[in-house]
Amino acid sequence: MKKLLIVFLIFTGINLNAQTATSWEIDKPHTAVIFDIGHFFSTVNGKFTDFEGDFNFDPNNLKESKISFSIPVKSIETQNEKRNQHLLSDEFFEAETYPEIKFTSNKIRKEGENKFVAEGDLRIKGISKKVEVPFELKGIMNHPMQKNTKLMGLEFHKDISRSDFNVGVGDWASDAVIGDKVAVTIYMELTRPKE
Repeated sequence: MKKLLIVFLIFTGINLNAQTATSWEIDKPHTAVIFDIGHFFSTVNGKFTDFEGDFNFDPNNLKESKISFSIPVKSIETQNEKRNQHLLSDEFFEAETYPEIKFTSNKIRKEGENKFVAEGDLRIKGISKKVEVPFELKGIMNHPMQKNTKLMGLEFHKDISRSDFNVGVGDWASDAVIGDKVAVTIYMELTRPKE
């Protein structure tokens, strides 16, 4: 009986190890978080210059894969300091009260060849919404410039309704001047030690 228990524990341990998804680290200099939003007949674009994330992703083990990504609101950059400060104010992000944008997945599913969707919770300005974030696996390879390192590329695209999160209140709630849809794109490279 004791031997059977030992064998069971050994195989259980092996199985659990096999199910662990691979952990990746964001390569920040080669990652960009950008957004576009309509303004009258034009489009204004911007970016967030700071971000953090935990990426446990294995395309062959989606059940154990999970991602989380956070953005300090104060890192917003639109090439106009007056506009930057306005976006941080209580009329938009209320950055002093709600300093962070965060997404956490609870499930990742495959949609096609190298195409995936992360289902999870997006929290902006203290409001959480269930969302689906499509992304593409651009590739995984041995890093040509870093010894014993794997490199992975991911690309995320998500349209967000700013009104869902009360970003833009009072005179700015209307989409007559600023569009309601915000198109967010994340180009990301990640690395991990080579096994």
